[in-house]
Amino acid sequence: MDQQTLAVAFWFVLAAALVAVVLLVRQHRVVRELRSRCAAAEAGLQMRAEEENHLVAARLPALAEAVNHRPVEVPGPRHAELAETHARVLDLFTESVQDATARGVQAAKATVKSMMRTVQSLANEQQVTISSMQQRHDDPDVLADLMRIDHMNSQLGRRAQATAVLCGSWPGQQRSASALTDVVRGATSRIRDYLRVSVPAEVDVAVISRAVEPVVLAVAELLDNGARHSQPNTMVEVNFQQAHNGMVIMIDDAGVGMTVEELQRAERLLTGDGGSDINRLGDPPQIGFAVIGVLAKRYGFRVSVDTRSPYGGVRAVVFLPTELLTRVTKPQMPNVAVTPEAAPSVDTGETDRTPSGLPRRQRRERATGERSTPAPTTKAVQSNERTAKGLAAWQRGTRSGRDISPPVVEGNPQT
Repeated sequence: MDQQTLAVAFWFVLAAALVAVVLLVRQHRVVRELRSRCAAAEAGLQMRAEEENHLVAARLPALAEAVNHRPVEVPGPRHAELAETHARVLDLFTESVQDATARGVQAAKATVKSMMRTVQSLANEQQVTISSMQQRHDDPDVLADLMRIDHMNSQLGRRAQATAVLCGSWPGQQRSASALTDVVRGATSRIRDYLRVSVPAEVDVAVISRAVEPVVLAVAELLDNGARHSQPNTMVEVNFQQAHNGMVIMIDDAGVGMTVEELQRAERLLTGDGGSDINRLGDPPQIGFAVIGVLAKRYGFRVSVDTRSPYGGVRAVVFLPTELLTRVTKPQMPNVAVTPEAAPSVDTGETDRTPSGLPRRQRRERATGERSTPAPTTKAVQSNERTAKGLAAWQRGTRSGRDISPPVVEGNPQT
């Protein structure tokens, strides 16, 4: 082989080697770029997986709680660059939760309201029956039992009424204007520990007709709350105070007071904005403040419990603006001298009365004018008489308040 052939072969081999080197470098570069892309894609997938797990496990549950107005902080995204990616998902989730919650609350309210209307109707029918029996019986034991049943029925009606109001119902039939003292008496007659309530003296200030029943119900809830959260041997004191633009009903108890968290919750509920979701009132539900807030917002009065009473408990303040007040003049009863001596019994056809004002059956006098010999009075009868007299006195004292007990009615009031 000559020199020229060797030179051509050398240059051919050199060119082939150069081409091979170029191809190898290019292939290495492509492989390195592909590896970089694969690593970036893998990192992106890992980041998205972590963000989705964070979304499902932390952000969406917290958002669901926050949508239902619970004090929960919604965590942000772990990777800021993916915030826009999940923004639409969060918006759709929020709308879905709000819609489902609203439907659930409305369905629950409609069901509970219907049930409470039935309970109220039965309680009113029972009240009519009890009143009829009170007019027909004058036996002290029977009268005492009827009054206890009457009182328990009033408490049942109040609980049903309050629950119905919380679910959007109207408190009851519109009544005539009632004096503040009668309003407090009516509220007192609807709680269990009515004997522990100190009712203030008569005043000439009255609540206008459309606000009587709402104020009675609100005061009853406050009285019940004060009695239940204080010792059974203490009193719940009620006082009135004139304000420059209204009247104030102050209710003081000697209970343990309220914590900061309880005060904050009460303040939120008493504004009328915290009781819309009946599912958030606890188990068992604590509806007192929520019902008061609904009534106060609807009828234009204010209630607060953020003041400490002089007895170490809570002072509840019900402020009634001038727009809800009027004045009434009660007729004066004539002074009648009462003596312990009984007049001789004469058969005039009229019926004697018990201390509670109920009719008492009388024996007719003999034709000779001789009186029937009365049966001996035993200690048991005397005890029953004292019980009946005490209950009758309470009934008379609260009769004006009991006259504003609410029957079940359909429709909305004229305000």
